[in-house]
Order: sequence, then C-alpha cells, then structure tokens
Amino acid sequence: MVVSEETQPTVEGDAAISKKAAKKAAKAAEKQQKKTEHKAASGQQPTEAPESDCSEGRYGIRKLIQSSGEYCDRVYTDVVDLGVTLDGQDVWVRARLHTSRAKGKQCFAVLRQNSSTVQLLVSVSEERNVSKQMVKFVGSITKESIVDVKGRVVKTSSPVESCSVREVELVAEEVWQVSAARAQLPLQIEDASRPEKNDDPEALKIRVNQDTRLDNRILDLRTPANQAIFRVEAGVCRLFRDILTRKGFVEIHTPKIISAASEGGANVFTVSYFKSSAYLAQSPQLYKQMAIAADFDKVFTVGAVFRAEDSNTHRHLTEFVGLDLEMAFKNHYHEVVDTIADTFTEIFRGLQEQYAREIAVVGQQFRVEPFKFLEPPLRLEFPQAIQMLKEAGVTVGEEDDLSTPDEKLLGRLVKAKYDTDFYILDKYPLAVRPFYTMPDPNNPRVSNSYDMFMRGEEILSGAQRIHDPDFLAQRALHHGIDISKIAAYIESFRLGCPPHAGGGIGLERVVMLYLGLDNIRKTSLFPRDPKRVTP
Repeated sequence: MVVSEETQPTVEGDAAISKKAAKKAAKAAEKQQKKTEHKAASGQQPTEAPESDCSEGRYGIRKLIQSSGEYCDRVYTDVVDLGVTLDGQDVWVRARLHTSRAKGKQCFAVLRQNSSTVQLLVSVSEERNVSKQMVKFVGSITKESIVDVKGRVVKTSSPVESCSVREVELVAEEVWQVSAARAQLPLQIEDASRPEKNDDPEALKIRVNQDTRLDNRILDLRTPANQAIFRVEAGVCRLFRDILTRKGFVEIHTPKIISAASEGGANVFTVSYFKSSAYLAQSPQLYKQMAIAADFDKVFTVGAVFRAEDSNTHRHLTEFVGLDLEMAFKNHYHEVVDTIADTFTEIFRGLQEQYAREIAVVGQQFRVEPFKFLEPPLRLEFPQAIQMLKEAGVTVGEEDDLSTPDEKLLGRLVKAKYDTDFYILDKYPLAVRPFYTMPDPNNPRVSNSYDMFMRGEEILSGAQRIHDPDFLAQRALHHGIDISKIAAYIESFRLGCPPHAGGGIGLERVVMLYLGLDNIRKTSLFPRDPKRVTP
C-alpha cells in the first residue's frame, strides 16, 4: 500500500504531541492530588477554636422582664443626675439608645432618658473585660431600643456639646438590650428635634411635617422639646390647682354627658343615650354655678371639654382640657376678676421659677421671645380697645365681637404700648355673650363680662352670671333655649344663690401661647380636630 507524504505523520510531530499531553495530564493529576490531600487533611484536623470572648456574660439581650424578682436590689441613676460629683463611680442607667457609631474597636453612642442625653463609650479593653464582640453587639442595637448599661462615670477633657450632660460620659462595662425597637422607624428623632429656625447655612434642612408627627405621635413625643412641653403643661395644671386651693377653692368634678347644650348654641356633639339622645358638655359652666348655689363659694374643675366646631385653625380643637373656676363675691364681679388675674400671674411666675430648664429646652427647637406680664395685669375696657384699633385703621362696631385678626392686632398694639403679653379686656357687648351673662347696670347693651389674652389670643372667657331665676329664664328665652331642658339649672337659683362670676380657660392654648408655639396641636398630647380622631 502506498501512502502519500501529506497523510503520513512524522516521528518528531508524534513525539511533541505526546510530551505536551503527558505534561498536561501530570499537572491535572498533581492538582487533583493536592485537592484530595487538602480535603483529607481538613477532615482529620479539628476545627479552629473560636476567638475567646472576655465579655461573656456582660452583654446581650436581657431575658424578658416578667417581675420574677431578679435584680430588684439594683439601683439605677437618672441620666439628668449624672455629673462630676459621680466621677469615677460605677452606675446603672436605663435609657434609650439615641444614636450609635461603631468603628473598629470602639463604639460611641448617645443614651437618652426623657429629654436628657449622655455619651456612652464602648471600647475594647482587657482591663474592663470589654471585647470586640461586645463592641460589635452595641453597634448593632437599633435606635430607640431600651438598654440597661453599667458604666463608669468619667469626667471629659472638654464638654460633650451634642449631649445635655456635657461634663461627663459613661464608659461601658455591661450593656443589655431590654426592649428592641424595629430597625426601620417612620421618623428619626434627630430629624423631629431639629431647630425650626436655624441660622446656620450648613445645617440640615430636613423637616418632619405635622401630619407625619401626629400619625406617629409616640415617636414624636420622645423629642426633647415635646418632653419639655408636656412637663410645662403638667406644671400649669399643678400650679392652677395649688394656687386656687391655697385661695380656698374646692376642686369639683362635673358631668360630661348632659341633657342640653350648656352654651345654648348648636356646636355640640350628640350621643346616643339609651332610648334618647344626650350631649357632650361644651363647658362645666352650669354645674359650677349650681355648686355655688350649693354653698361651695369657690370651686374649680379640670376636665375635658367638647366643641363641635368645624374649625381647622391653629388654635381650635374639638376636645380640649378646660381649667374652669367659679366664685361667689360680695359686691362687685371685679373681686373675681382680680382673683383670676392674680392666679395667672402666680402661674406665670411659677413657670419661670420652677420650669426654667424645660422652657429652655423648648426654646432650643422653637425660638420665641420670653413671655412678659405686668403685676397687677393690665385691664382695658372694650371701648378702649375699639379706640386703639380705630387709631390703627380698623373699625369695629360697638356691639360687635372682635375677630381673630382684630384680637391679634390689638395684642401687638398692647405689647408696643404697655410691654405686656398678658392683659384683660372688660365690659364686652351683651349681644355677643351667652344667655347667663349679667348685663351692665348702667348700659343695657354692655355686659359684666371679660376676656383674658396672651400674645394677642384669647385664653379665658368669663362673666358675672345671672343668679336671679326669673331674669335667667327671660334671658334663656331671648336666646331661643328650651327652658324645659335647663329646668334643673334654673330651679337651683330659686333656692337662693349668691352673686358669682368665673371663667373658663383652655389649658392647651395657655401652654401654646406662653411658650410662643404656632399650633395648638403641639400642646395636645393626642389632638382631636375635625379631621383627626387617631391615634
């Protein structure tokens, strides 16, 4: 058989191919051998021991607290009480994790309790038995979680400007998560706490709008300013009670379910009452008067008041807290006006002296001018106010009530002329007051009634009440009120009743205006208005 040159392989070519194939096969075999040896070695040798944790038992998630009796002897220190006097001492603190920043072997955090904050340092240290694992754990705790921290109080070389406790910090020894907050929050406390008016051009312009705040009110209430606002509000209530009790007043509690509109108007909430209807009280007015007729002489009450007004303004709520008082007098209703005025000035003084810290905290977020008042307070009569407005270019009829813009303008005029944010306006037109208001003896178109104002907005409406039953019935009919529905009220005066006067105050409005806030919803814990009945 003859084979051509083109198809017959050479000996040198075969040898080259065989060498390459052999090398490739040898490499593959070597690689496979190494793999096999590595696997065998891995299977035979024990796994590497985990890194030791010197902080074991000093951090973690605390067992659910079910009042089992554990740690009942542990003494906790409030954040606000941390200071240089405790330098070098170990303390336990329960607070929220406000912020944290972990990097390497350190974690800086801020603990917040109410409106007080302190810096926490968690740093790897053999001496304090703080491990990298503990630092990592603290850095992983979600914001707003509640933690128990044992730490040493250490004086800082320079003030910690970002915290309310500035002269010391806590150096962690133990950190336990007590209650975890979810990782994604609907709003950040830092954003909700930012100053509303900030002159710093580099400051973040992030703002949390009012609806978002109110929809997530629990979080919103945790801001330092809100913590302070509602402590001031509690202070107003306490001072109101204490001052009037000292003046001989008795606290009473009046019904909130009533058979007829207490103010004689249509702005009432009707409720189903068994087989008939009733109303939510617009005011404790009638019951305060009946208490005076029952010889209590001086009474006050603190309680819910309901107004079915479709008013979506900065100062109206459909449910608010009423601070009401009523007082018998001897000869002139100004005896009562002076008592109320003195009560207000005592409240204002009490707030300045006892709540200066809280007022300052509010001022850090909402910048306003300090509240000014005179002692005794300024009292103007309605015609004087009309004249001041007229001189400013605003005409108000002698028998007209003041509109909100008129009141605000008058407040500015009074502040400019008398340098006071609080004043009394006396002798309102009879036509604009409720049916039980006593007419002025010298002018049938004028009444013995008065309003009190803070920063140009009304915070109290009051008057001498009609204590003669026949005259009272006549005035009720004049206002179109069904006498049969207030028969018990009128009848109480047929048993003899001393002359008396009083007033009703809106708590939330007082706090709003004293602190200079722009919306009453900021001073209502869970506000109710025509568009909101939750949370």
